[in-house]
Amino acid sequence: MRIYLLPLILLIYTATSAQCKTYRIASNGDTLNCVDMKGYKQGKWAVHIDPLRGEPGFEDEGSYSNDRKEGVWRRFNLMGDIMAIETYRWGNKNGRCQYFTIIGLEHEESWRALNPNKLYDTIDVVDVANPNKYEQVVVKVETSSLKHGTWKYYNPSYGTIIHTDNYVLDKLQTGNETPNKLAANSSDSLNIKPLKDSTKTIPKQVLDFEKKNKGKKLSKLRDGRTGG
Repeated sequence: MRIYLLPLILLIYTATSAQCKTYRIASNGDTLNCVDMKGYKQGKWAVHIDPLRGEPGFEDEGSYSNDRKEGVWRRFNLMGDIMAIETYRWGNKNGRCQYFTIIGLEHEESWRALNPNKLYDTIDVVDVANPNKYEQVVVKVETSSLKHGTWKYYNPSYGTIIHTDNYVLDKLQTGNETPNKLAANSSDSLNIKPLKDSTKTIPKQVLDFEKKNKGKKLSKLRDGRTGG
C-alpha cells in the first residue's frame, strides 16, 4: 500500500499545479497564488505588502474565483495581529466586515454586493414598521457594493457599542424613511414589488360610531323609499 501512496500524491499534485501558469507552494503543501492559463487568479492566495512611504505593511489571506475575491478574507499587520475580516461575493464586499485595532474590534460594516454579470439585481429591504415584512427592490448594477444594513462602532477597550448607523440601498436612514420612500427617491430603483398587507384602514368616523353604539340595537334607517 505504501508503494502506491507516493505516486498517487505526486499525480494529484501534478494535476493541480498543471492548471496553474504560475503558483507557489506553502510550507504545509498547499498551492497558493495560482494564476490559471487564462490569467485568472484562482484558489487560495496569500499576499505580502511591505511598508511604503510611511504606510504600514500588511498580509492578506483569502480565496479567488475567476479573478474575483470570494468568501472570507483576513488582513494582518506584519506582527501577525488581525486588522480586518471581510467577506466578498463576485469580488465585491458582501455581508459583515469587521475592522480591528491592536486593542480590539473597532467597527463593523454591512454590505450588499451586486452581481456584475447582471444588468439588474434584486435586494431585500426590511419594512421599518414591521421587521417580519420586506420588499424586493430591483436596482440597476452601476456600482460594486451598497451599504445595506447596520454599521456598528465599538469602544475597542471594552467591546461596547458607542454608535450605530443604519443604511438601506446606500442611503443613511434618519428614522423618517420607509422602504417605499427610499426606493422612490433612489436613482437606481426601477421596480418595487408591493407588500402584502392583511390589515385595512378603517375611517375614524366609523370607529367612533361603532364605539358609541356598541351594544345598542340600531333602529331601521330610512333610505328615502315610500310604502311598507
